[in-house]
Amino acid sequence: MPRPNDLVLAALAMMTPLCAGLALQPEASAPVTLTADQDRRLMLQQLGIAPETLRRGPSGFNPQAPDYYNTDESKANPWPLPELLVTKDRRRVDTPELWWKVRRPEIVEYFDREVYGRVPRTVPKVTWEKAEEAAGGGPGPRLPMLRQPVVTKRLIGRVDNSSCPAITVNLRLLVMLPAEAKDPVPVILDLGGGGGMNQFLERGWGWAWLDCYSVQADNGAGLTRGIIGLCNGGQPRKPDDWGALRAWAWGASRAVDYFETDPSVDARRIGVAGLSRFGKAALVAMAYEPRFAVGLIGSSGAGGAKLLRRNVGEQVENLCSTGEYHWFAGNFLKYAGPFAPCDIPVDAHMLLALCAPRPVFISYGAMTGPGSEGQWVDQRGSFMAAVAAGPVWRLLGAKALPTEEMPPVGTALVDGELAWRMHAGGHTTVPNLETFVAWASRYLSQAPSPAPNPSKP
Repeated sequence: MPRPNDLVLAALAMMTPLCAGLALQPEASAPVTLTADQDRRLMLQQLGIAPETLRRGPSGFNPQAPDYYNTDESKANPWPLPELLVTKDRRRVDTPELWWKVRRPEIVEYFDREVYGRVPRTVPKVTWEKAEEAAGGGPGPRLPMLRQPVVTKRLIGRVDNSSCPAITVNLRLLVMLPAEAKDPVPVILDLGGGGGMNQFLERGWGWAWLDCYSVQADNGAGLTRGIIGLCNGGQPRKPDDWGALRAWAWGASRAVDYFETDPSVDARRIGVAGLSRFGKAALVAMAYEPRFAVGLIGSSGAGGAKLLRRNVGEQVENLCSTGEYHWFAGNFLKYAGPFAPCDIPVDAHMLLALCAPRPVFISYGAMTGPGSEGQWVDQRGSFMAAVAAGPVWRLLGAKALPTEEMPPVGTALVDGELAWRMHAGGHTTVPNLETFVAWASRYLSQAPSPAPNPSKP
């Protein structure tokens, strides 16, 4: 790998005293060590943006604070959405062929360049192998008591690091399958917080958990390590390089690679699930990986199913803060200054549309009331995104949401491939699992027809 380039060295030299004493190692195999603030400032330097010019996001903690986030619907929608079914050269998308061959690739390019970042063309190979129970370098998920016998498999996906031996990346995957299954079973891959292990096993499905943090750390300081750092030789990102959400989605795809080799798993019937930041990752994984047959997207909020062009709850400015910017491409920082959210060429309805016509269940907790989730995640903004994405499901012969009116808490819209339910609880998918399992059974009871793979001609 090349030594750090002159741009990186010059930018670090011009940065605030926070970076004083930072030494970039001259050896190609030595990764750079940065704090999240240093890495973010370096990215802003590449973009030509002064850190102090970025807008601050609202607060989500104190309702009496002057900067508390907006919940007033009269102020919620300052900008129109970008057109979903109109190509860049202004052609109306009225056939599936035009969607698959023209408009969908345009949308993917926008998300790659401006939002989630590009996966390198030459990501190292992953080799899956069995792991010892205690192996893997960290604790596993907190599991409920099992209600039936299972076969448990612990796996390590070792990423070839011959290009940068100083960085080791070992993906951790836990798989539980019904012990009495006689045929290959569907599997729900949980990226974090989704729950449902017993419900899935009792239905005769498998449950799996990917340790997303074994793929990529959840902080800006980790961007020169993990799979992103390995691909960059331990050096800082360029503005369109991938962020953690896209890296976690890449890890989910590598789990599907494993499932395709396991004779106990029906790899044509793999679902992906997640909650909160991992709900964002599950939606990104569903959008980019055509092998996922169904998705459970839990409370994903901004950066997930929530419209970014909505002034309710978490905002683009919050996503661009030191604690969250690493989820996205560096280019995304532009939209917290000098540009605005209305300048982003895509929005959440277009991310959802990339999943069509496959089944997607959007789950949220209640907006108000005791034990509710609150409106930081902007449930209504996600419902609006699902409504706006519906024309693509219909264009491709599937059923979208049947109404443009958000239903009350506890009312499930599950007649079609795009489903919605807001439960009475808080930041969890658990109260929606029974509804999700019944709905998903329609699609996982038998192998679905394969979705078109946009990566193939």
